[in-house]
Amino acid sequence: MKYSEKLTGIILNIQAADIDIDENIKNTIRKSISRLARHYDKIEWVDVYLENKKEKSTEQKQVSIRLGIPGNDPFASEYGDDFHKLFTSVEEKLRRQLEKSN
Repeated sequence: MKYSEKLTGIILNIQAADIDIDENIKNTIRKSISRLARHYDKIEWVDVYLENKKEKSTEQKQVSIRLGIPGNDPFASEYGDDFHKLFTSVEEKLRRQLEKSN
């Protein structure tokens, strides 16, 4: 499933493999991106990749996010069993990368 929207001037592209993107997940993504945009106001686009590998017994879910900014694009990815915890972890990794680039 693919989904795109414009969020406060940031183009948000979401791609999901083996999962439907419900409104709850979209809201979690929006909140994460909004918090990151407070730290760095030059984010032009965001690519979010979600995957749910049901054949794996643990760490079935994956969240990867790439931020489109001037210069090198920060990227973070995390595996686990809870999408909301994964977003929190990926957001923190990206925040640290943005702080270094400022």
